Amino acid sequence: MSSSAQISVNPARLGASHLPDGSWQFLLWVPNARAVGLHLCDADELVTMEPLARGYYQAIVPRLGPCAQYLYQLDENRRLPDPASCFQPQGVHGPSQIVEFDEFEWTDQGWKGKALENSVFYELHAGTFTREGTFDAVIPHLEELVDLGITTIELMPVAQFPGSRNWGYDGVYLFAPQNSYGGPAALRRLVNAAHARGLSVALDVVYNHLGPEGNYLNAFGPYFTDRYRTPWGQAINFDGQSSDEVRRFFIENALYWLEDYHFDALRLDAVHGIFDFGARHFLAELKSAVAALSGRLGRPLHLIAESDLNDSRLLRDAAQGGHALDGQWSDDFHHSVHVLLTRESRGYYSDFGGIAPLAATLKDGWYYSGQYSTYRQRRHGNSPSGIVPSKFVACTQNHDQVGNRAAGERLSALVDFESLKLAAGINLLSPFVPLLFMGEEYGETAPFQYFTSHGDPGLVEAVRRGRREEFAAFGWQESVPDPQDEQTFVRSSLNHSLKGKHPHRTLLSFYQELIRIRREFKLGVAPSHTVRELGNEALLLSFQTRPKALSVVFNFSDSSIALSVPEFEGNWTTILESSAACWSAQGHPALDNSPSANRGVRSDPASTGRMAMESGLILSPHSFIVFAQTLGEAK
Repeated sequence: MSSSAQISVNPARLGASHLPDGSWQFLLWVPNARAVGLHLCDADELVTMEPLARGYYQAIVPRLGPCAQYLYQLDENRRLPDPASCFQPQGVHGPSQIVEFDEFEWTDQGWKGKALENSVFYELHAGTFTREGTFDAVIPHLEELVDLGITTIELMPVAQFPGSRNWGYDGVYLFAPQNSYGGPAALRRLVNAAHARGLSVALDVVYNHLGPEGNYLNAFGPYFTDRYRTPWGQAINFDGQSSDEVRRFFIENALYWLEDYHFDALRLDAVHGIFDFGARHFLAELKSAVAALSGRLGRPLHLIAESDLNDSRLLRDAAQGGHALDGQWSDDFHHSVHVLLTRESRGYYSDFGGIAPLAATLKDGWYYSGQYSTYRQRRHGNSPSGIVPSKFVACTQNHDQVGNRAAGERLSALVDFESLKLAAGINLLSPFVPLLFMGEEYGETAPFQYFTSHGDPGLVEAVRRGRREEFAAFGWQESVPDPQDEQTFVRSSLNHSLKGKHPHRTLLSFYQELIRIRREFKLGVAPSHTVRELGNEALLLSFQTRPKALSVVFNFSDSSIALSVPEFEGNWTTILESSAACWSAQGHPALDNSPSANRGVRSDPASTGRMAMESGLILSPHSFIVFAQTLGEAK
């Protein structure tokens, strides 16, 4: 087979690969270069790379030391790190380092993954989840997450970014785990440890832009295009000339995380920033490649999109003209709940108010399905009708909705304790896949602010100025935290000691109980659910699970309300009342989490019993009540 056929049909891996005979292969796409060399830093040796078809260059090196570093030399005048570097030990401007993946001893050979519909996600930022800020430091906390009922931890982006402090969306080496977090070996230890405890691991990846500092992709080829613009500048070239090789770069990156690091799912950041008007969209091609890998590995692999388009094509099957992704974040769920809890109405929150948006979202997956949006001043979205609820990921807090506030306030700083429980209930007892943002389960008080550690003074000032101008437009009068100040990062670290104090301990137990109810009643796979508005600030959510039915009445009002609920025509058992004394801010003992603990329905002794509806139902402000009924007992 010729070299050109090998590249187009069965290409070698991009970057540095260890071959079976012990040699190392280097493969680089750089179509506009006249001559390309591989600079081996340790030996100070320059190896001429052989040109192949379609702009690829290759070099084979017989042997290298275990931590050998290298750069590519382009046209005899510029040396740059590898775009597909697996490790950048000296940061975004330093040389790349080879990584021997076969040396790591995985112990998860029996791992078969988790079904998405049974999942409870937990989003965390590796740098602020612990004071140490490393992958290894996350591992001691995994048992606590298992006890809570989490099934999947979702890491914010870990691709190498400039400095040591960043949300991760300024990554520029998409194959290289952040050096300050511990690099490749530490990330593999974290994934391996999670699987050993029965936890899936998802990774947030960014395929709509790269960060500005250390981004040398344009020096290698037409990775970007001016035909489209994104909020971050030039768009990725997914449909122009030479876009086949650009698409290959990003698809290979996705497969790399799933296969070489054993991730179970990828969260695709802001796919509305991916522009592709070709006959086969990049996302459809990506899904096809991941599905093939899933079949080869024998475990489920999921792709979950973030999008503000409310476009059901992301989720619909190819036969329906869709991209067949496995899930999508539902922004409308967050926005409708947030407005009900906080009464905020600025920006996109102006499109939400009252119970109707939340009720519609609970029915279908999102609210805006083609009607006029005042905020956007146009019609927005299309119908998600018929899409199963488990394809929507819902949350009441996440890194964006917290961190993109000027002061980075969590919900715990905006609403009272009863409202925190109400937020937990509507999320964890929804028909969707729930996602928690690190610390919300115990009411973390630290903010999550926007932080950076750029090395370019001009960029630092531009980011500062941009943040000030952004929030001044929203009428923010106070000073905006300086992203570059290390204290902005330090303030954002979790304080895990709060879990043992009241009222945080009570809230943690409350979350644990809600997840237990969700699991017992199999809400993620419930065959059907119904939603009914009860006035303008309350709703009834019911599931016809078997052998039990579950109904929840939510009150978002500031006042107690009396309701008549005809659906309760029989005897129902109250299994949880959020306003009960045992769940108050004064404290509640931690729930018994041992394997021998009673896993049947836990009832609140103060309110449990057969429910007589003749006198109606009274709900306290910002509260909800969960009822259960064994099917067949209603009559």
